[in-house]
Amino acid sequence: MKGIVLCGAFALLGCAYSFARGGEVDLSVVQNIEVDRYFGTWYEIARLDNAIERGLDRVTAEYLKNPDGTVTIINRGYKQNGKLWSAEGTIRLPAPPVEGKFKAVYFLWFSMTYYILELDTENYSYALVGGPSADNLWILSRTPTLPPEVLGHLLQCARQRGFDVEKLYYCKQAARP
Repeated sequence: MKGIVLCGAFALLGCAYSFARGGEVDLSVVQNIEVDRYFGTWYEIARLDNAIERGLDRVTAEYLKNPDGTVTIINRGYKQNGKLWSAEGTIRLPAPPVEGKFKAVYFLWFSMTYYILELDTENYSYALVGGPSADNLWILSRTPTLPPEVLGHLLQCARQRGFDVEKLYYCKQAARP
């Protein structure tokens, strides 16, 4: 059961590659994730901009384990006018399950597969998460900022995997009004 929940709770695939924009992107995932340690709130430090999050700052993702064993994900962010935006989804496992990979279903018609590409397996304090193409990448932290050396490490990891880190948007994580 832990392995099944583990697969469903986080971002990413197992030793596979994705092709995007004519380039190869390494989507190999972190193994042996302790799912209960991944639950909780993550702050978005940087992302490759996308239509859903465009214009959002102070973005967070919260993973909540439900009593029935399912996992809810709640994404929140603030628009430039100060209004709160949120999307709630359910984590689903791919078939067959792959550790480090999950699918978040937000609406009947919208879902996204996520891959946990890098993870601080000692403290679970940062993660590099990718999507199914070179257009989807997030740097996440348990705190609103990351030490420069950790951010540098994650940028290097993303670059080595084939992501264009020059196009990252750095999310503003100022205190809420």
